[in-house]
Amino acid sequence: MTEPKHDEILAPEEKEGAIYGYGPWPLLTLRCIVGGVMMGIANLVPGVSGGTMLLASGVYPRFVQAVAELSRFKFRKRSLFVLGLVALCAGVAIAVLADVIKGATVEYRWAMYSLFIGLTLGGVPVVWGLARPADGRVFAGALPAFVLMVVLAGLSDGETGSASGFGVMFVAGLLGASAMILPGISGGYLLVLMGAYLPVLDAIATCTDAVRAGTPMAAKEALVGVVLPVGLGVVLGVLVVSNLIERLLEKHEKPTLGALLGFLCGSVLGLWPFREFYRPAVGDVVSGARLTAERLAELPAHKWPTRAFEPTLLQAAGAVGIATLGFLLTALLAKYSNREPSELAIDHETTQER
Repeated sequence: MTEPKHDEILAPEEKEGAIYGYGPWPLLTLRCIVGGVMMGIANLVPGVSGGTMLLASGVYPRFVQAVAELSRFKFRKRSLFVLGLVALCAGVAIAVLADVIKGATVEYRWAMYSLFIGLTLGGVPVVWGLARPADGRVFAGALPAFVLMVVLAGLSDGETGSASGFGVMFVAGLLGASAMILPGISGGYLLVLMGAYLPVLDAIATCTDAVRAGTPMAAKEALVGVVLPVGLGVVLGVLVVSNLIERLLEKHEKPTLGALLGFLCGSVLGLWPFREFYRPAVGDVVSGARLTAERLAELPAHKWPTRAFEPTLLQAAGAVGIATLGFLLTALLAKYSNREPSELAIDHETTQER
C-alpha cells in the first residue's frame, strides 16, 4: 500500500493558505527555516530589521496572519506550524550564533552589512510579485514608506538623552515590538532614538544579577519601572500590529504591499557597510546616555559608535560579491517555488471565516 501524498491527507480547509499555499511541504519548511534564522541573526545586528528578513524570505504575510490568528485564540495547524518553526529557528540562531555574529559585526562590519543588503534586496522580487499587477495604489503606498526610511536613516545615532518613566518605557516597548513586525525598521534602533536602549539593557542586567545573587527584591525598581512597562508594550505591540497588518493586507492589499515594498527598499539606506566602530571617550553620548569612566570600561566593542571610512578596492569588490550572494539566496528561494508569488499573500478565504 502506497503512502498518501501530503496534499491527500490535508483537510479541505488546510489546502489553502499558510502551508499549502507555499507550494510543496519541503519548500514551506525551507522558507520558514531561512526566514527564522535570518530574523534571529538580524536581531543580533544593530539597525537590521527582523521583519525585513521575513519579508525577504517570502514568509512574512503568513507569519503576520499566524500571529493575528493566535491573538484571537484561533489555533489553526498551519498557523502554529509557520509561527512555531520561525520562532524556533530564530531562537536557535540567536543562541548559537550570538557571539559569532557580534564578533563578525565588530571585526568585519562591512562584510556583514553587505550580506544584509543583498538579503534585503533579494526580497524585492518577492514583494513585487505579490503586488503585481502594480497600479497607482502600489506606488502611492511605496513612496511614503520609502521616504520614512530615508528620514530614519538620516537621524543621529541616539544622542537623545536617557528615557525614564512608566509611560515612556511602555511606548518604547510598544514601538520596539512593532518594529519586529514591520519590515525595514529595527526595534533596537527605535529604542536608541527614544533614549530607552541603555536603560532597558541596564534594567535587564540588574534583574539578572539580582536573581543570580538570590536577592530578587533588590531589582524591584528596575522590574517595575522598566521591565514591566516594556514587557506590556511588547505584548500589545505584537498583537496590535500583526492584526493591523493582516487587516490592511485583506482590505487594502495593493497600497499595503506598496508600503512593504517601500520599507524593504528604503531599509537598505540604513545598512551602508563602510562604517567602522571606534572607541568613544568619557563624556561622549552613546546609546542615549553620556559615558562615565565606569560605563566606558564596561562598554563592549559591538556597542561602540561608528563612523564612515573610505573602502579599499578589495573591500568594495568584496562588498559587491557578498551582497550578490545574499541577493541570490533570497531571490532563488522565491524563484524555485512551484506556486505563483501572488499565492504567498494573506489567505482571504480564511480571514472571512471570522
